[in-house]
Amino acid sequence: MFQDLDATLKALLDDAAGPAELQAADVSFDTPDKDYKPAQATVNLFLHEVTENRTLRDEARVMERVGDGYTSRMPPLRVDCTYLTTAWSAQAGALKAAEEHHLLGLALRWLSRFPIVDDRFLRGSLKNPPQLYPLPTVVAQTQEGRSNGEFWSALGIAPRPAFSVTVTLTVEPFDQVEDLPQVESIQITSTSIPDPTLAGRVLDHALTPVPAVVVTVVETGAQTTSARDGTFIVPGLGFGVYTLSVQAPAKPVEQVTVTYAADHQTHTVVLSGP
Repeated sequence: MFQDLDATLKALLDDAAGPAELQAADVSFDTPDKDYKPAQATVNLFLHEVTENRTLRDEARVMERVGDGYTSRMPPLRVDCTYLTTAWSAQAGALKAAEEHHLLGLALRWLSRFPIVDDRFLRGSLKNPPQLYPLPTVVAQTQEGRSNGEFWSALGIAPRPAFSVTVTLTVEPFDQVEDLPQVESIQITSTSIPDPTLAGRVLDHALTPVPAVVVTVVETGAQTTSARDGTFIVPGLGFGVYTLSVQAPAKPVEQVTVTYAADHQTHTVVLSGP
């Protein structure tokens, strides 16, 4: 994943439409420590921070149409990958500083042209399968109260001109995908608050209506039979918790506990097993 982002940024910096000096420079992702001494003009992008972007976090599951049904999966993570960008010259003295500053400025101007990374630059797993969201970039931004002094000290070198490049990736950490059937119909059942009735519908394991099911209220002995569309009605009950004994043709008896109230009059009973 990160190596594919490296390759993507390298492709962006090597683009034929970019400045000639930038195309001619090497692009490195090595750690720019005290032993780092490139032999030619180099743009170094050091990946030094990876954090979840909580602002872009989405708690909603991802739904996709697949054939005659749908798939549902947990939302992905949005991850900020921050590179420290520096320029390096193999020359000496004033020429070294001049080349580094010029190259760093070219890199800053060129990368700033891409608030979203073009698909043509994407490499590896960032291209296939395609990212769920485009890859936004933020250039030359620093977090408030943060200093690079400790960073340069840890690398054992003197501070040098640099700017940050942050690219936000979509990361899929969850493998579980739930298959859901296509919605074939919607049934709306009305109830009455002043004249309530315990009602419901009997469905099999495939959510198909089951007719001729004997539904018995265990506590009162009241009994009814489901209609062709699986619906049933048991009138004359007071609000409360009841146990429904459900007897489908040629099936064992099943029991379901329901809470019958003014705002909870209709109950769906799903039979187990094929």
